Amino acid sequence: MIEFIPSAFAATFSVSVLLALAAGTFAGIIIGALPGLGTVLGLVMALPFTYVMDPATAIALLLSIYVSSIYGGSISAILINVPGTPQSAASVFDGYPMAQRGDGALALGYATVGSFIGGIFSLIVLVLIAPQLAKFALQFGPIETFALIVFALTTIAWVSSGEMLKGLLSATIGLFLALIGPDAMTGQIRFNFDSLFLSAGLTVIPLLIGFFAVSEILYQAAVLKDVKLPAVTSGGFKLAPWSEWKPRIMVILRSCGIGSFIGVLPGTGATAAVFVSYADAKRRSPNPEDFGKGEPSGLLASEASNNAVSGGAMVPMMALGIPGDGGTVVLMGALTIHNVIPGVRLFSQQPDLVTLIFVLLFLSNILMLFIGGFGANLFSRMLRIPTTLLMPLVFMMSVVGAYAIRSNPVDLFVVVIFGVVGFLLRLNRFPPAPIIIGFVLGAPLEMSLRQGLILTDMNFLAFFASPIALILFCITGLIILNLFGLGNAISKRFRRKETQSNN
Repeated sequence: MIEFIPSAFAATFSVSVLLALAAGTFAGIIIGALPGLGTVLGLVMALPFTYVMDPATAIALLLSIYVSSIYGGSISAILINVPGTPQSAASVFDGYPMAQRGDGALALGYATVGSFIGGIFSLIVLVLIAPQLAKFALQFGPIETFALIVFALTTIAWVSSGEMLKGLLSATIGLFLALIGPDAMTGQIRFNFDSLFLSAGLTVIPLLIGFFAVSEILYQAAVLKDVKLPAVTSGGFKLAPWSEWKPRIMVILRSCGIGSFIGVLPGTGATAAVFVSYADAKRRSPNPEDFGKGEPSGLLASEASNNAVSGGAMVPMMALGIPGDGGTVVLMGALTIHNVIPGVRLFSQQPDLVTLIFVLLFLSNILMLFIGGFGANLFSRMLRIPTTLLMPLVFMMSVVGAYAIRSNPVDLFVVVIFGVVGFLLRLNRFPPAPIIIGFVLGAPLEMSLRQGLILTDMNFLAFFASPIALILFCITGLIILNLFGLGNAISKRFRRKETQSNN
């Protein structure tokens, strides 16, 4: 892909793309810093605006929001002791104590540089691993693709927040929604309930806005109790001297490695990565008793790790079409809208676009470093915006954006209806992400299954004759056994029989 680098930089340094990168980075930091919004909601809010953009500009806006919003969560974690995003949950342990003792600017400096290093590290991992994974994926036909999508559906359990059965039910809803409209192979209209509006099927943007944005707004309104402005400690931006960075280089590198590795594993997520990195930094530290009292190494471990997850999580999404968390689910849906189909053919069919994504990720991290540093005081002041004003503004932008895509009133009904449905599901602890995963993967799952059955003369057992498909089916089966605890039960039974036979 080296030959596509000049054209990628030429496309990047256009006025529209540069403006999208700057606007996305600025907006992403604000979205991440304001508690209650977060990466997924920020991406969903931006989706309608990308509909009229060319692919390069749209991808630039979304990637910059994705990268910078993860860092933005550290600002509120440090200054008001509330992580703006779940990825910054461990940043409060040492970031807020630093701010309390008057080192808020220094803490933001550590967080900004640590986030930048983590983002660049994960980009290198993405560039090195994703193309190799994609080369292997070129051997996939319809049967292997079906087995891969079945494996991808196991990520539903990992994004279900401990409610696995409810996550599976949510995914079933998503799979059903994907079947509404014309059959891709025959053109026959199905499941439209005699409604002309449903004859063309549902589109992903109104669903995303409804299930994520509107349901989140309704949920915030339902649980909102304290409307007082948060007490914000002094912010700013200050870099520590090199003598303070030098003994912490290995902490940063280990945290980057942990974050990238966990990010590559579908569905594990940044929240798990930051706690693993924080625990590792504390265990290896010569002064573990300082952690939780304002130790910069703890803050660096958290911020380097959560930003390293961003590039790692894009490896399975881009190379295999497996979305691992809510952010990559939205990114995958957004790329699909612009005819960029993540998966086994992306690197071979659109290598120029893949190279452009790599370049945009690099520039997004550069802009995050500069905008985060120079705008630290401004972002600190924005934390004083009350939720009672913020959420109505988000709702207005979401609804207007959904309508502006096609100027179709039906999209407004879809947003509102599925917003209410998503709110009711959340109240009953049904996670929304599996619904979107089911919807996004539903169409390729059906198509690959039917194509595979045609190739095997309607013999599903012949699917297991493919070595790649057989391996994927076995891995999927082992994961399912482990998720339901059957694996442990079987191993205990064998151990019990072995003990009895020895006696």
